[in-house]
Formats: sequence, structure tokens, C-alpha cells
Amino acid sequence: MKSKTLGLIHTSATLVPVFKELCDILLPGTTVFNIVDDSLIKDVIRKGKLTRTTARRVVDHVGSAEIAGADHILVTCSSIGAAVEVADSLTEVPVLRVDQPMVDLAINTGTRIGVIATLPTTLEPTSDLVRRRALVAKKKIDITSRLCEGAFDALMNGDPDKHDDMVAGALRQLAEEVDVILLAQASMARVVEKLGEADKKVPIISSPSEAIKHLASILN
Repeated sequence: MKSKTLGLIHTSATLVPVFKELCDILLPGTTVFNIVDDSLIKDVIRKGKLTRTTARRVVDHVGSAEIAGADHILVTCSSIGAAVEVADSLTEVPVLRVDQPMVDLAINTGTRIGVIATLPTTLEPTSDLVRRRALVAKKKIDITSRLCEGAFDALMNGDPDKHDDMVAGALRQLAEEVDVILLAQASMARVVEKLGEADKKVPIISSPSEAIKHLASILN
């Protein structure tokens, strides 16, 4: 049987090793290739939203991945999720936005859902996806969104410890208010590993592992 090919589209090169490790473990028989364009997320941050021009470029990247031979395509940035859904409707192979499996798991886990991010451009798209997927699941939920202002700047300015401390504090506080927490950005996942068990009062879900687990259930 011919092995499946997965195309990954990233807006940061730092995510390539994260997904490589997950794919090596969960998708051992799958051929994986990467397309990286960090100008996409830089444009979203600079303009404060996903513009039509940037969305069209996302669609073009997805089309390139299909032409390159991908049987499935995963776009690993939540901030451009709306463009990913458009791309899926224009592509002959399945296209997945990285946060959908995570969101579906959260909706099945509880009714009070917390969403945490360090960028407003990621917080709202993820919260919007939670609302829409809850409608599909016919489940009534409450969303508590939390923005860690300044944490992303600290990370970009070379102070990861400050970033991690800010995110950890927000996670501890949010855990008192919800049944489950969603990390809107993959860069926040490492903070969870640093938390003590006493701080993990509710499930804290990140998108990379859940997305690859979902694809493994299809491709393996």
C-alpha cells in the first residue's frame, strides 16, 4: 500500500520540530513535508486581523501543498483559521485547521470552556471556532477568553521566562473558573509542562498533539 503524504503549512519555523516529533511518534508510516511562511502571521499581527490578501495567500499555499502531492493538509496557525476553512472548500484533498480537534475535544469535556492566548488575533478566531463547533455538536457552552497581554512581546524580545510566568499565572487563575482550558497558540504548550500537578485543576489542551492524533486516526 502506498504511504500517505501529509503537508504541513506553518507561519513559524519554530513549529517544524514540534510537529516533526509528533509525526515521528504518531504517524511513523506517513511522508511529511513542510511549507513555512512567517510573513503570514507577521501581516496578521501588524494589521490586527486576517486580511483578504493574506487569506488568498494562505489558499495559494494550500493549493501548492496539494500540487506537491499531499493526501491531507494541516495548517498549524490558529490566527489564519478562517482562510483554512475557505481553502478546504477549494481543494480536492482534506484540509484541517490545527485547532479543530482540540476544540471538539474541549466541547466533549465540559460546558465551561476557557480559551487563553497571548495574541488577540489568535484569541478571537479560536473562540469563534468553539462557538461554531458547539452549534454543530448541539451543545450549550460558556466561553471565558483570557488574553495574556505583553507575554508575546516578552517572548519575541528574548525573555521566555517572563512569557512563561505570565501564561502560568493566567492558567492558574482561569482554572478556577472553567471545566477545560484551550491553548490558542502552540507556543504556550511548554508552559503546561512546567506547572505543578496542583495547578492542573482542569484539563489543559493544546492543538498540535490533538491535531496529529486526529490525523493518525485517519491515516494510520
